[in-house]
Amino acid sequence: MTDAGGHSVRDMGVRGFQLVLLRRMADTRPDLVDDARRVLDASRTEMREANRRWQAFTRAARAPRGVRRYALPLGPPARVRDVAVGDLVCRAHHWPLPLWPELVFEVVTVAGGGVVQEWLVRDDGGAPPPLRTLADLAPWSCVVDDVVRAFPDARPLEGDAPSRWRLAFTALAGDGGRPVPAVADFTWGLLQRVTVPTAP
Repeated sequence: MTDAGGHSVRDMGVRGFQLVLLRRMADTRPDLVDDARRVLDASRTEMREANRRWQAFTRAARAPRGVRRYALPLGPPARVRDVAVGDLVCRAHHWPLPLWPELVFEVVTVAGGGVVQEWLVRDDGGAPPPLRTLADLAPWSCVVDDVVRAFPDARPLEGDAPSRWRLAFTALAGDGGRPVPAVADFTWGLLQRVTVPTAP
C-alpha cells in the first residue's frame, strides 16, 4: 500500500517504525526521544511524518490486519512462540529493534490472527535491572513485566491511549526508606516516568 505521496509503509523499514514508537514517547520523554532521534539521524519532522504515514496506513480499509501489518515495515518476525494469556493460548511474534537492544517488539495474536497486545518486552534471557526503590525506576530502563515481577502488589490502571499503560504499586522511597505508593507510566510497554501521588 502507498500513501498520497507514493510512499509505501514497507519503505519505512525498522528505522521508520522506531520513529513511530518514538513519536508517542515524545509526549512524555522528549529529552530521551531527542537523543534517540540523533542516533537515528532523524529530524522531528521526519519522526512526525513517519507517524502520520503509519496512522494513515493502519486506518485504511484495505490495510492488512494482524501480524501482516507489522511484517510490512519490519519483515518476518525473528521468533514466534506460543504463550498463555489467562486461559487462552496465544502466539507472540518478536522483532528486535536496534534502539533497544535488550528488548524486542512483541505482537501477541489470538486464534484467527487478531492482535491483543503490541509493545516492547524484554528479550528472552535478558536480565532486568534490580528494582527495589523509586530511584531504581529510571525512564526507559524497564518494561511493564519487569515492574510487575519486582513489585508483587502492582495493579493496572486505565491508560489514556491504546499505546499507554499505567501501574500502581508500592516501592521504597530509598535504601532504608519507607514504602510509598507510586504510579508508573509506560508507552509501548517501556517505562516513561514514575510519580508519587500526593495525599488529597
